[in-house]
Amino acid sequence: MDRRLPFWALAALGATQVIGYGTLYYAFSILAADIARDFGKADAWIFGAFSIALLAGSFLAPIAGRLADRWGAGRLMAAGSAAAALTLLLAAKSPGPIAFALSLIAMQAAAASVLYATAFTAIVQASGRSAQTSIVHLTLIAGFASTVFWPLTSWLHGHLTWREVFLLFAALNLAVCLPLHLALGRLTSPAVGEKRTAAADAAPRPPANMLVFTLMLAGFAIEGYALSAILAQLVPLTQALGLGASGLVVASLFGPGQVASRLINLVFGRDLSQAWLAVIATVLLPLGLAVLLTTSPWLAGAVLFAICMGLGSGLTSIVGGTLPLELCGRRGYGKLMGWATFCKQVPAAVAPFAMSASMSAMGVVPSLWLVAAAGLAGLAAFAAIPLALRLSKPEASASYGPTR
Repeated sequence: MDRRLPFWALAALGATQVIGYGTLYYAFSILAADIARDFGKADAWIFGAFSIALLAGSFLAPIAGRLADRWGAGRLMAAGSAAAALTLLLAAKSPGPIAFALSLIAMQAAAASVLYATAFTAIVQASGRSAQTSIVHLTLIAGFASTVFWPLTSWLHGHLTWREVFLLFAALNLAVCLPLHLALGRLTSPAVGEKRTAAADAAPRPPANMLVFTLMLAGFAIEGYALSAILAQLVPLTQALGLGASGLVVASLFGPGQVASRLINLVFGRDLSQAWLAVIATVLLPLGLAVLLTTSPWLAGAVLFAICMGLGSGLTSIVGGTLPLELCGRRGYGKLMGWATFCKQVPAAVAPFAMSASMSAMGVVPSLWLVAAAGLAGLAAFAAIPLALRLSKPEASASYGPTR
């Protein structure tokens, strides 16, 4: 029997994703400059440490996926929340830059078990064939993470040191996320997940082959790099383009853009193939960058860029969970999401440092054009998926993705 995710579980996952992304990812770009000054390091050094931490976390994503399948995603997320709080505490107490860099690595290792990939796995384990709709609902809620935490972190930093902000964020993960994830544990036990997977897999699904799987991972990898390169530097680069204090206001539109894209998809995209949704998502970033670069420092152009980027990022977040589900099914979904996350986050981990170095060496404008070109390459990969699906034969659908 098909079962919908309970409302309380969806709300709990949404709250923990907002806090998780806000404290473990989005807040860093606001605090980085002060952290660099405190440790006597260049901004590029701090962003380099962050890139290394993201890279380390990406290597743990396949392991987290396997553990989510084995233990249940809720239990894994509970352990991850406790680890996230501990690592934020360690970052706040770091006596020097090396200790801080090590705490960042531990922080992103914890993030691998609490962010989207594991949350999507929790939804698939806890619900039936409605999992795809619940994933869209979750991304709709979590889209407020940047909208909440960029201004919140800026406001907190106006009254607290960066160390005190990290301490507050540690308490937030411990007091809010940990209890909610513990409550989710009973819905996502391995026995429950296997029962619902068996029922859902009885329904036919489109075949996927190795070519389709490879194109999907390539699209995720390229788009992950492009989005990360911009997101990690969004406020500084808008200010560097002459927008001044308006840069923070423009950046704050990113979150509403994500939410709007998910609302539009929820209302009008129910019958749309997730492969074509990936194409629509990917075209928006290079389009927004082209608008920004050809109109800067016109504020309206920057606003349109932020909205396009938010729309594209919002749809990309949906596709990150629904496209593997559509192409490859529910069985072993945690392992599949782990590998998809790995392929997405390895280039995304390099992006903040690469973008910072590129902006220092070439300037803001050439660096942004390079990111736009990367976005077009990702578009080509996703656009090839529908063609590959039409050309693939049903009997060739047996092997895709990493094996156990």
